[in-house]
Amino acid sequence: MKILLIEDDELTAAYVEKGLRQAGHEVDRIGDGPESLVLATTRSYDAAVIDRVLPGLDGLDMVKTLRGGGVKTPVLLVSSLGWIDDRVESLEAGADDYLSKPFAFSELMARLKALGRRPPIISEATILQVGDLVMDLVGHKVRRSDQPIDLQPREFKLLEVLMRNRGRLMTRTMLLECMREFRLDLKSSIVERHVSRLRAKVDRPFEFPLIRTDRGRGYVLDALPRVRKRP
Repeated sequence: MKILLIEDDELTAAYVEKGLRQAGHEVDRIGDGPESLVLATTRSYDAAVIDRVLPGLDGLDMVKTLRGGGVKTPVLLVSSLGWIDDRVESLEAGADDYLSKPFAFSELMARLKALGRRPPIISEATILQVGDLVMDLVGHKVRRSDQPIDLQPREFKLLEVLMRNRGRLMTRTMLLECMREFRLDLKSSIVERHVSRLRAKVDRPFEFPLIRTDRGRGYVLDALPRVRKRP
């Protein structure tokens, strides 16, 4: 199984990751809520193990965001709270299972295996659309106002992240996380350069821009018309 592990406690995360890898699973491990949301929404996983209490973005809010965005990855929520009300709230928010801390690794494995035995989830949509901007994930094509846009792989990936998180502020750190697979020099200037190139293709040739800068914080892509500033 390919598993996303979101846990901010270093000892717990290392313990679980080691056990999962020894059991033959592939693991992406991260400890920050907002950054892990990028992975959860842009990569495909067989299951996610998410801590209930996380810095930046609470685990319960993360599950709600994923389900609201149509992400159907099975989620095992782990928590030190252990209250009945918390279990109920977690399951109602969209978690598939709940495990109280401290837990035995064998129980965590059994619960993940149970999630893996569930019927396959219907494939997610392969077309993303924000306003007149359309992305074909299978054909690796992008069009705006029915005009084709030629993007490099890194630009395509960056645009995919922004489109999957339409209307949501994506910080530079969150965007850097999705670009790690390209083995870049991970500096914030990398994000600015790629967003600038993306805007040159996706925004400038058209009537109004879709990508907005939240100065000092990051970027938001949405379809709300904005008056283009004169040079």
